[in-house]
Amino acid sequence: MKRIGLDAADIRILTAIQAHGQLSKSRLAEIANLSATPCWARLDRLRAAGFIRGYHADIALDRICDVTQVIVTVSLAQHRKADFDRFEAFVNSRDAFTECIATGGGMDYVLKVFCPTLAAFQALMDEMGEAGLGVDRYMTYIATRTIKTARPNLATLAARHLVAPKQTD
Repeated sequence: MKRIGLDAADIRILTAIQAHGQLSKSRLAEIANLSATPCWARLDRLRAAGFIRGYHADIALDRICDVTQVIVTVSLAQHRKADFDRFEAFVNSRDAFTECIATGGGMDYVLKVFCPTLAAFQALMDEMGEAGLGVDRYMTYIATRTIKTARPNLATLAARHLVAPKQTD
């Protein structure tokens, strides 16, 4: 996949949006240390290029309702494309699965699951077992509390990919 060159100003804009969500033109420009019109033009370019997938709120679920969070590792019996596709379609069709990461190594997937009760989680696992997905085994880990949840540091990750600013005479 061809990467579009980003410079430090682009990373500042993306970092601001990642931290604060949608911002006014003037506030985003202030945070990114740019004037408003060029900042907004860059934001439009970043959106059009697909760097921004959406805007989301970080909701405090524990203040709304009781919730059971479970981390599940899954290993499939077979490793054909059709097996992966069938499993991933099942996961994508259920709201309780909030994250699914395909992995290399001992397990094929790591899932994050949110259910209203442990019984609801078990019913979901029973449904997964009965769906003919070719699951060889799965391990569950009940989350007791969240210690840290964060977004990746864009500036650190993208540092070696930044485009140098253009020289002007």
